[in-house]
Order: sequence, then C-alpha cells, then structure tokens
Amino acid sequence: MIDLLTVPMEIPGDANIILGQSHFIKTVEDIYEAVATTAPHAKFGLAFNESSGACLVRSDGNDARLREVAIRNAQALAAGHVFVLMLAQAYPINLLNALKSVPEVCTIFCATANPVEVVVANNSKGRGVLGVIDGSSPKGV
Repeated sequence: MIDLLTVPMEIPGDANIILGQSHFIKTVEDIYEAVATTAPHAKFGLAFNESSGACLVRSDGNDARLREVAIRNAQALAAGHVFVLMLAQAYPINLLNALKSVPEVCTIFCATANPVEVVVANNSKGRGVLGVIDGSSPKGV
C-alpha cells in the first residue's frame, strides 16, 4: 500500500530551490564544494536526508537562514537520499552543470523560485520523491 501526498516547499522571496536525489553520505561536502567553487558569490544552505544508518539530516552552507530553510524542507519531505539546496545571490543556471557533475547526484527534480510542491510516496519502508509540481499551468499560447 502506498500513500501519495504533496509537500509544499518553503522558498524565501530572495531565493531559489534546487531539489535532487543523491546516493551517498558525502553528498553534502561535494555539493558544498561545487557551489562554492562555481558561484563563490552565492549565499546558500544545503540539507541532505540520509537513508540508512542513523538516518540524519546532514547540512551545511554559508548562510544560516538558508541553511535552516533547507533543513526544514528536508525534514518536511522526510524522504531518504534527497537533498535541498537553497540559493540566493545566484541563479540555478549558474551551477546546474556543476551539480550534475557531482558523482553522488542522481537526479535534479527542479531548480526554481516558483512555488513548489513535491509529490511524495509513503509506504512501510519509507518515503520517496516521485516528482514536483513547479509553478502554474500554461494559460495560453
């Protein structure tokens, strides 16, 4: 039996969110390095949900406010191997290629400043991200 739910993400007005899936505990260190070397002027906070062992939320960043937002979003998702990167004073386009090159990164679900709800599946083994609802539907051509 699987329960489906949507989890709204908190995105400060001056920030973007990058949501992805990764596979290894070293994710936080490697994503930190990718952001800091690709966009050194960026302010960011990062959180990553472990999916084995202690199952902790690991976090880092150079901005305490964005780090706390990333942690809250990761905790709200409660899905293993998911990372939340909150970014200010830079845009996702500035570092998406660098993130995709991080060996632990498997998938980027979204990179946006739009309102985002994450579609999550929940069963007896845990939770997983199925996808995102990012922004509004088209209103015409």
